[in-house]
Amino acid sequence: MNAVQDIIETTAGAAERPLLSVQGLTRRYGARIGCADVSFDLWPGEVLGIVGESGSGKSTLLSAISGQAEADEGAVIYDDRADGPVDVARMSEPRRRMLMRTDWAFVHQNPRDGLRMGVSAGANVGERLMAVGARNYGNIRAEALDWLDRVEIAGERIDDRPAAFSGGMQQRLQIARNLVTGPRLAFMDEPTGGLDVSVQARLLDLIRALVRELGLSAIIVTHDLAVVRLLADRLMVMKSGHVVETGLTDQVLDDPQHPYTQLLVSSVLQV
Repeated sequence: MNAVQDIIETTAGAAERPLLSVQGLTRRYGARIGCADVSFDLWPGEVLGIVGESGSGKSTLLSAISGQAEADEGAVIYDDRADGPVDVARMSEPRRRMLMRTDWAFVHQNPRDGLRMGVSAGANVGERLMAVGARNYGNIRAEALDWLDRVEIAGERIDDRPAAFSGGMQQRLQIARNLVTGPRLAFMDEPTGGLDVSVQARLLDLIRALVRELGLSAIIVTHDLAVVRLLADRLMVMKSGHVVETGLTDQVLDDPQHPYTQLLVSSVLQV
């Protein structure tokens, strides 16, 4: 009975832990601060939006959290499937690379940064599967077809290269490439940036549906308050590298407390 109770308590403890814990994260560029002393927890299935004007430090913070750039201070603690909470910076390089191929996904603002433009759409998705050990060509192609369908790309385009796709289709392909391995955490840097309004709306609907379907946790960086209103459970506002306000998305946007947040919200309303 004690062994059973231990299992129950262990399982319950895992459910009560944050998926990601960012502790005092700081990134500098010489004398200039990219982001300073940022701390927060991200829970399983939660979507966190980070907003601020250009130069506020939001993309720097995302890069430091996701391992795209090295932090100068602080820690990123991830609740690993096998080992529980681990400091990502202390992982071996092979283990960290595997984490980024499996449990983590990074969706770039410019899809060309997240795709291999010289190979087909199917190969872009299939490569990610091969990186985690898939070898059967038929199974890989079938999985790629399934994911192209899920992101609303016609299966007949599977052998086309990304350069033949529109910007919105390239972004949807990048999402398929990232999510095919079933990650638990996605980082998204301005995922709708540079797209036409109608394309943005369709892409946002797709992202929201996939997040819910997969139970995905996500950190989304954007300057567009409409994006976080639609996608984010919780919101963090940044200015000059510092977090100036945080809270539930509707609460922050409907009743902003910090003058900078008030300015952001009123600027949108004036437009």
